[in-house]
Amino acid sequence: MNKPNKNSLANYLHTKKDEGKEKHVPVIYCPEEVTAGEIFEIKIAIGEEVPHPNTWEHHIKWIQVFVKEENKEPVHVATFDLGPTIAEPKVTVAMKLNKSATIHAVEYCNIHGLWESYAEIKVSG
Repeated sequence: MNKPNKNSLANYLHTKKDEGKEKHVPVIYCPEEVTAGEIFEIKIAIGEEVPHPNTWEHHIKWIQVFVKEENKEPVHVATFDLGPTIAEPKVTVAMKLNKSATIHAVEYCNIHGLWESYAEIKVSG
C-alpha cells in the first residue's frame, strides 16, 4: 500500500498514540475467536476510562465499523449516527464472519476529528 499523499484523509486518522485528556479512541469488545458463519456481537465504546463529553458543543457525531479480510478491501458493516446530549457513544452490532478478519472502528468527534482502532478475530471451523 502506498503512503498517503499530504491531502489524504488517512493523515487525519488519530490512534491510541495520539490520545489526550479526553478518551477518543474506540474500544472494541469482541471475541478473539468465532465459528465460521455463526452470529456474534461486537461492542464499541468511546470514553471507557474517561467519559467523553456529550454536549452540543463537544460530542461524538458518529461511529463506523469495517471488516477487513486478508487480501481484500475493507467492507463497511455499520454506521451509527449519534445525537448530542442524548445518544451515548456506545454501540453494538451483530455480525458473522467466514474468514479471519480485522475489525476497524472509526469515530468522529466534532472538535478533535477522526479516531480509529482495530481488533483481530480468528475464524475457526
